Amino acid sequence: MLLNLVKIFLPTVVAFLIGFFVTPFMTHFFYKYKMWKKYSRNEAVNNVLEFQKIHNQEEELRTPRVGGVIIWVSIFLSTLIFYLISVLFPSIITEKINFLSKNQTLIPLLVLLFGSFLGLWDDLIQIYGKGKIAHDDTSWRKWKAFLVVFISFFIGLYFFYKLGMISIHIPFGGDIYLGILIIPFFIIVALATFSGGVIDGLDGLSGGVFASIFAAYSVIAFTNNQIDIATFSGVVTGAILAFLWFNIPPARFYMGETGIIGLTITLATLAFLTDSVLILPVVAMPLVISSGSVILQIISKKLRGGKRIFRLAPIHHHFEALGWPSYKVTMRFWILSVAFSIIGIILAVISR
Repeated sequence: MLLNLVKIFLPTVVAFLIGFFVTPFMTHFFYKYKMWKKYSRNEAVNNVLEFQKIHNQEEELRTPRVGGVIIWVSIFLSTLIFYLISVLFPSIITEKINFLSKNQTLIPLLVLLFGSFLGLWDDLIQIYGKGKIAHDDTSWRKWKAFLVVFISFFIGLYFFYKLGMISIHIPFGGDIYLGILIIPFFIIVALATFSGGVIDGLDGLSGGVFASIFAAYSVIAFTNNQIDIATFSGVVTGAILAFLWFNIPPARFYMGETGIIGLTITLATLAFLTDSVLILPVVAMPLVISSGSVILQIISKKLRGGKRIFRLAPIHHHFEALGWPSYKVTMRFWILSVAFSIIGIILAVISR
């Protein structure tokens, strides 16, 4: 058990240190090439006046939006380092600390990298592109959702045909057979998780929330004796914490889609691999709340003649509109995230 804990802890620390030390160089690159949006969100928000009261447009248009690169680069380098050590210096110990395995971590790593590259492409379009796409208009958002469905479809195929995944665990109720329906079910979960990416709206908010979520899945995987997944989740947590170090107010950069898409699809993947997909809404409750507030706002406007439930959506902007300082909103979401992560871990353990 002690060796397993070392295996989880050591790569996590390495991922954090890599992210911490590469960030100054990457930050210089981000600012040198002006990797920030050219159009403010003010242009895309219906209730512009309300949003302008809480939104610093100048800051948004002068802050790089590709900070998520730091996360996936740190994860990739950490994974590569421990893999190369096991290959170049073969021994029982080096093979033990290598957490890259075909059955547990190869797929989440590939999903993370592919999703992150897709997000980077989206970020670069909004940074250097022109026209509707650069404004992140509704049609382009639909295309992003389609691409998430496209990626998720192939992940679902892998789960069903390669891993033989045909059921999901119902907490306190055993397993329910899905068969090939596991594929569309994964697509639905991935889309729902991706929609929670709207939480990336305040300095430090998404970083703190995602760190606690992936830390929770590290613990869940550990209790399942899936040590490689536990280590990978820990590495993701370490990389996010390095990002968060520089993302707290005033942020040096924003996470951007290169962080959000990769992390959300990877999160859905880990939930299935640890057979705790129905625990995911609990662990990721801040994402559920953020995404749900947007959905409720849209439904209310359509059914109630434009009347809103919240002053602004996602809900973190609603609290800002009520007069809460952004740092207070962020820190309270962190507290909620940690609390629900702990609840999710407990449910995952006792419901087996």
